[in-house]
Amino acid sequence: MITKTNFLITVIFVILLPFTSYLLFPALIHAQALTPDQKARLEQELAQVEAEQKQAEKDLISAQGQSASLQKDITVLTAKIKVAQLNIRAKNLLIESLGKDIKTKETYIIELEDRIDNGRDTLAAIMRKTNEIGSYSLPEVILSQSSVTGFFKDIDSFESVQQGLKTTFEQIRSDKTETETEKTNLDKRRSAEVDARYAIQQEEKSIKANETEKQRLLNISKGNEKSYATLLAEKRTKAAQIRAALFQLRDANPIPFGDALKYAQVASAKTGVRPAFVLAILTQESALGANVGSCYLTNPTTGAGVSKKTGNALSNVMKPGRDVEPFLEIIKNLGGDPYKQVVSCPQSVGWGGAMGPAQFIASTWILFENRIANALGLSGIPDPWNPAHAFMASSIYLGDLGASAGTYSAERNAACRYYSGKSCSASSLVATYGNQVIAKADMIQRTMIDPLQGL
Repeated sequence: MITKTNFLITVIFVILLPFTSYLLFPALIHAQALTPDQKARLEQELAQVEAEQKQAEKDLISAQGQSASLQKDITVLTAKIKVAQLNIRAKNLLIESLGKDIKTKETYIIELEDRIDNGRDTLAAIMRKTNEIGSYSLPEVILSQSSVTGFFKDIDSFESVQQGLKTTFEQIRSDKTETETEKTNLDKRRSAEVDARYAIQQEEKSIKANETEKQRLLNISKGNEKSYATLLAEKRTKAAQIRAALFQLRDANPIPFGDALKYAQVASAKTGVRPAFVLAILTQESALGANVGSCYLTNPTTGAGVSKKTGNALSNVMKPGRDVEPFLEIIKNLGGDPYKQVVSCPQSVGWGGAMGPAQFIASTWILFENRIANALGLSGIPDPWNPAHAFMASSIYLGDLGASAGTYSAERNAACRYYSGKSCSASSLVATYGNQVIAKADMIQRTMIDPLQGL
């Protein structure tokens, strides 16, 4: 005899069956993954390229150790070109591997999301039917049975459905966790692919520049030492000009680029953040300072102040309760006048109050004071307006933000977080800051740092 309860439970199991089958027989998610042969080929090619890279690096070091001559310069350029070409080969192999992996993970994430959707639909159906069963009164259920045995069988079936409901909940939670993990891994692989493509672009630029310089040297007669001597003198003159050029700093006097590079190199040795990137950050902050302007704090209670340039009163120069108090303490320890020390003016929203070339607000600076002092070997407290201290502070913070990885994605996101506390995906304004810093770092490296190498 088919009772109301039996009928409802049968319907529930019919609803549950497709989802249960999906859990028992998941889709084949590795259809697009690398085959064993493809993986073995890539690994073999990469191992060969890495061996060639090591040899090319040794050849480059050997060439750089030779005494100055036209032939030495040609040999060094040839070695640099070889290294760059091998780097490109290695990155292309990485991209090939990542491309397959990314497609596999994209497919798997879609399948996981479909599984979650199916699970939710199943849960909704089970819960509706469970509520229907629960709506029957005990006498009604008993009277619908032909025997007491049938009644207890229905109770057992109902408990099985409840257990299935619990299992389904747990599976959905597990799938959601796995989906988030897979999305995180996918983002990492996409970033790695972007980094590899950017690195290839940079290597191609280097190859082009080195090929041009190599051809110029080849055009000089090897026997004409006067021509080579003239060329060497030109390089040294250019290097001297680069070192002497003033490097602009926000709310501080400009310093020779040679000093700025030295500060960045000292900081890099402690943090692993490349000098060109730190220089680019401080260049970007200097440019922002020209637009936003500098201010003086006048009212520590409200955080109001005045523009250094116009003398106009401004609100929101420094945030009380967060920055004013540590700012007063910093200036007191430095022996200065807090009302005559420039800080950044507020932008259209938020507060100003950022200090010196690195543009740290006071509440952040005090968190880094000990690390800055230890890195520089200072006996006293660091000064936000001291260029050497500002370079170290910026480099330490950028390292904390991930810039020491040295990749395009790591540096770009570190720049965005340095500026806004958020990743580059937060807004177009934030992304623009990161893009501009990356462009400046490339320019500084190629036009200001590279020409100084070996001179």
